[in-house]
Amino acid sequence: MAAHPMLPVRSTRLDRLLLPVHRWVWRNPARRARKLLRFAETEAEGGRDLSHAAALTSDPLLRRLYLRHALDEQRHSELFRRRGRELRAALPANRAHVRGFDADWFAPGERGLDELRVEGIREDALLAFLHLSERAAAGRFAVYRRVLAADPETRAVFSEVLRDEAFHMSYTYGQLARKSGDRPRWPLWRARLLRLWKGYLRIATALASLMAAILLTVQYFVLLPGFALLARRAARREPLGWQRPMARDPKTAPTSQY
Repeated sequence: MAAHPMLPVRSTRLDRLLLPVHRWVWRNPARRARKLLRFAETEAEGGRDLSHAAALTSDPLLRRLYLRHALDEQRHSELFRRRGRELRAALPANRAHVRGFDADWFAPGERGLDELRVEGIREDALLAFLHLSERAAAGRFAVYRRVLAADPETRAVFSEVLRDEAFHMSYTYGQLARKSGDRPRWPLWRARLLRLWKGYLRIATALASLMAAILLTVQYFVLLPGFALLARRAARREPLGWQRPMARDPKTAPTSQY
């Protein structure tokens, strides 16, 4: 297997600016356990997608690299799951399974192929998307490792994962340059646009859910009480039971033959 020079792992400027937020997110042990378990699910799913990509490619070198990448993702999943379960087991019984605010928008994990369909996609497009995903994940994991000084066991998990992420960044870029004739910029730009579009869809979906929740809350606590009050006032003016006076028209009287 061809060797690939390791690319440096750099965090984004936004993640560095949000460093106090990341410290707050990871300070809570229950939230830390939930996030690690969610990372485990994402890594396992990414490993399955990469195994599928290895089965579809006709390039023997890429097949070996994809399979190694898939094995790394499966190992990361086991590392995150084991540490998440250890943290959850150390929690009080009344907090171990309580759901809470996980701040996934501020501290996401690796998004893997992010619902990208492997079938029918060009090799350079897949490699570009993988490279950007791995680079983003490596930058985030570097920030998480930095803020976990008080939890050396979890920090060690991120350190081990980061070593593999550096290789994943490097091999995807090297293979992208090979497949695109040393001109990887255009596939990378297309992959960036696709990631931006998916990010927009995630934000739009979250905003739609938030607006729906606000409107339903306003409807329940503001509009419905008003309708209930009007209905109650109207009910007071209605006679009870059969107390409504009937017309004395002999043609419509119930005792009339016709």
